[in-house]
Amino acid sequence: MKKSTGIICLILSIVAIVGLGYVAMFGVGAGKMGSAANIKQGLDLAGGVSITYQVVGDEEASAEDMSDTIYKLQKRVEHYSTEAQVYKEGTDRINIEIPGISDANAVLQELGQPGTLYFISQTGSDGSENYGITILEDGSYDYALLKTIDELKADGSIVLDGTMVSSAQAGAEQNEQGATTGEYVVSLTFTKEGTAKFAEATTSAYQSGETIGIYYDGKFVSVPNVTEPILGGQAQISGLADFEEADTLASTIRIGGLKLELKELRSKVVGAQLGSDALASSLKAGLIGFAIVCLVMIVVYLLPGFASAIALTLYVILTLLALNALNITLTLPGIAGIILSIGMAVDANVIIFARIREELGTGKTVQSAIKIGFDKAMSAIVDGNITTLIAAAVLGFMGSGTVKGFAITLALGIVLSMFTALVITKTLLKVFYAVGFQNEKWYGKAKKMKTIDFVSKKAVFFAISAVLIIVGFVFLGMNKANTGNILNYSLEFMGGTSTTVAFNEDYTIEEIDATIVPVIEGITGDSNVQAQKINETTQVMFKTRTLSVEEREAFVQAMSDNFSVPENGIEAETISATVSNEMRKDAVVAVVVATICMLVYIWFRFTDMRFAASAVLALVHDVLVVLAFYAVAKISVGNTFIACMLTIVGYSINSTIVIFDRIRENLREAKNDDELKVLVNDSITQTLTRSIYTNLTTFVMVFVLYIMGVSSIRDFALPLMVGIFAGAYSSVGITGSLWYIMRTKIGKKEVAKKNKK
Repeated sequence: MKKSTGIICLILSIVAIVGLGYVAMFGVGAGKMGSAANIKQGLDLAGGVSITYQVVGDEEASAEDMSDTIYKLQKRVEHYSTEAQVYKEGTDRINIEIPGISDANAVLQELGQPGTLYFISQTGSDGSENYGITILEDGSYDYALLKTIDELKADGSIVLDGTMVSSAQAGAEQNEQGATTGEYVVSLTFTKEGTAKFAEATTSAYQSGETIGIYYDGKFVSVPNVTEPILGGQAQISGLADFEEADTLASTIRIGGLKLELKELRSKVVGAQLGSDALASSLKAGLIGFAIVCLVMIVVYLLPGFASAIALTLYVILTLLALNALNITLTLPGIAGIILSIGMAVDANVIIFARIREELGTGKTVQSAIKIGFDKAMSAIVDGNITTLIAAAVLGFMGSGTVKGFAITLALGIVLSMFTALVITKTLLKVFYAVGFQNEKWYGKAKKMKTIDFVSKKAVFFAISAVLIIVGFVFLGMNKANTGNILNYSLEFMGGTSTTVAFNEDYTIEEIDATIVPVIEGITGDSNVQAQKINETTQVMFKTRTLSVEEREAFVQAMSDNFSVPENGIEAETISATVSNEMRKDAVVAVVVATICMLVYIWFRFTDMRFAASAVLALVHDVLVVLAFYAVAKISVGNTFIACMLTIVGYSINSTIVIFDRIRENLREAKNDDELKVLVNDSITQTLTRSIYTNLTTFVMVFVLYIMGVSSIRDFALPLMVGIFAGAYSSVGITGSLWYIMRTKIGKKEVAKKNKK
C-alpha cells in the first residue's frame, strides 16, 4: 500500500467511524432511524403490555393442560420478543407480559381468543351449507359462517379442532429437486387422532369437490381446496402471497390449537421494573470498562493496541446498529452481555498481536510479521469462533425465551468481533505501516519465555478442581436438606406472589426502590423483589417469593402503617414460574446438543477425538465450578443464571481452542512421549500472555459492572467473574494435561497393536 493510499484510507476510516457513531447516537431523519434510543427495550427498562387470560369453562383445568397452554403461548409471543414472559396466575388465569409495546388492544387483536380454532366441512350431514362464499370485486373470496358453532358441533361438521394439530410451520414450497418455487406454504402435522379424522374429512371433501374451512376467533383464516385425500397426517396450505402471510397463518393455527379456551380478563400497560439510575449506572460502567480495556491494549501492544481500540469502538457502534436493525429486545442483563462481549472481542486482537510479536522476535520485517501473524492466528480465531457460533445456532433453534434471545446476541457478537479483528484491525495496521509507522519499536518484540512445566503439576491442578467440585456437591446436598432446593431459586424459577397495591400518590420507580421495596424485603427476608408500576394509575405490582398467610398479613399491615394504604387497596395472587419446566427442558437439551456439535466440530478440525474430549471435559469442569459457587454463595438463580452458564461455555471454549491450535502446530516436531510433554508445556507457555491479557480485559469489564451495577446485575457479574477464573484455570492447567494423558495412554495401546501386527 502506497503512503498516499494509506492516508486516504485513514481519512475514510475516521469519517466512516464518526458517521456511523453519529447514526448510533442521534439517528437519521425525523424518526431518528438507527439511533440507540430506538432499540427495543425489555420489561425491566421500558415496561410493556400485561394481558391476563382466564380459562373458559366450569371445570378446573388440569395442571398438565395449563402447563402445555403456557408453553405454547410462550412460543407464540416470542414473535413479539424473546424476552416476553408467560406464567400462571391464581388457579385459572394465565398472564402474558410483552416488553416494548404500549398498545394492548393491538396485541389482543392479533392474538385473538386462544383455543377457538376449528376445521369445518363445507356442507353438513343434511347437505346444507355450513359457510357461504362471496366473490368480491377484486376477484378474492369472502366466507361467512351460516350456522353457530354449537350447531356445527351437533351435526359433525367440525371435522377436527386445533388441539389435533401438533405443529404448523411457514416455509417456501419446493419442487422434486429440492429447489424453491417462489410460493409460500404452511406445513401442518396432525396428532394420531387428527390424522385419522383429517384423512376421513379430506377423502369426503375430495370426492365431493368441496373445501375445508379453517375458522378462528369468529372468522375464516383460510379455506383451502382439497386436491387429494390426505392420509399420512401431514398437509400443506399453499397459494400464500409471501412469507409474512404464511407465518401469520401458521402462528394463528398454533395459538388456536391450545388445549384450553381462554378469554381476556384484563389488560394493562406496565412501567419499567428498573429506574433510569440503574440504566445510567450500567452504561457508565460500560464506558469506564471500555476506556480501561483500550488503555491496557495500547500500553501493552503499542500501535497495534491503538488499532484494536479503534476496531473495538467500531465494534460497539456496529453492535448498537445491529440491535436496532434486527429489532432485538434489549434488557439490563443484555446490556451487561454487550459490555462483557467487548472484553471478549479483545481476544482475537490479542491472538494476532502475540503472533506478530513472535514473528518480529525471529527477525522478520514488520510488514512480513503483520502478514504472517494474521495468517497464523487465523485458524485459532476461526475455530474458536465457529465452535461458539455452532453453539449459538443450536441454542437459537432449540431454545426458547431468554435462551433464544441470548443465542441471537451471542451470534451477533461473534460475527462482529471477527469482522472488526480480521478486517478492520488488519486494514488499520496496513494503513499505519503505509503512512510511516514502519519501525518495530511501534509494535514490540516477543521475548523468549522460560517454559513452565504445567504437565508435571497436573496432579495438583486435578486435585484442586476435584476439591472445588466436591465442595459444590456437598453444598448442593446441604441446601437440599435445609431448604428443599439445591440452589437459591428466584421467583423466575419457583414462582411466587404478585401483590398489586393502590397507593394514595403516584410514586416514581426510583422512590419505590428507595422507600417501599426495603419495607417488603424486611418482611420476606429476601432481596429478590420486583416492582413494576401500572401506567396511568397509582398502582404498583410487587413480585416476591411465595408469601405465607402470616407474611401476607404483615405485608398488608406494613402498607397501612407506612403508606396509609387500606386493606381493600391490596390484591395478592400466587403466580407460577416464568421459566416453565418445558423451557428448562429446552435449555438443557439445547446445551447438550450444542456441546455434542462442538465436540464433533473440534474432532473434525483437529482430526483427533482426544482434543474434542479434553475440551468438553474442561467445559463441564467450568460449569461445575460455577455451579459450586452458586451453591456456596447462595446467589439468586434466575434468568441470568442461564445466560451466565451459556456465556461461560462460549468463553471457555475459545481459550481451549487457542492452546490446542498451538499444540497442533507444534505437534509435527514431537517424536516421543518425552518430547510430547515438552511440546504441551511449550504450547501453553507460548499462549500464556494471550490467556492473561484476554482474561484480564474481560475481568475488568465485568468487575466494573459489578462495582457500579444494581443488585440484579451484580448477581450476574459475580459468578461470571468466577467463571472467567475457572475458564482461564482449566484452559492453562487442565486441558493440555488431559490431552497429554489421553494421547500417551491411548496412543501407547495403538502403537502396541500396530507392532504386534
